[in-house]
Amino acid sequence: MPILILLAFLCIPIAEIAVFIKAGQIIGVGWTLALVVLTAVLGTALLRRQGLRTLTLAQEKLNRGELPVGELFDGLCLLAAGALLLTPGFITDIIGLALFIPPVRKLLGTAMLKAFLRGRNTHVWVNGEEVTPGGGPIIDGDYTDVTGGKDDSHGGPGRIGHQPGPAGASPWHRPG
Repeated sequence: MPILILLAFLCIPIAEIAVFIKAGQIIGVGWTLALVVLTAVLGTALLRRQGLRTLTLAQEKLNRGELPVGELFDGLCLLAAGALLLTPGFITDIIGLALFIPPVRKLLGTAMLKAFLRGRNTHVWVNGEEVTPGGGPIIDGDYTDVTGGKDDSHGGPGRIGHQPGPAGASPWHRPG
């Protein structure tokens, strides 16, 4: 893996220079520089718009007592997309623009999760015992909520250990 990172750091700048030279020959130096500036401005605008939306969705999930895992991954992808668009070069711009497309992020996230779960060093621990991802016994059972809390929105008892508070009661919510 480290050799791939080294090759990327060597090959990507060389490829970017080659594309700059070819673009300069085809459309001219002025238009090439204008395109580089335009992609940086476009990247900043897209990052602001989609980043604020992702942040709002994450805040809403936290307020509902849910973990915003998808939103965190989207945020990381948007951060990478913004950095790639601010980096001068057409190859990095194409990759950055692709990361702004939600289905591309979903596909990337699914592929990364599958690769992670297939990895040799993946270990999942539940109650002090190691289990294989997606494996293990399935235990069918019923429970009675003795805490008195009910989640009537779904017509059934609430989840064990989960007591949703009023809207905005998340400790992660910044008032004002």
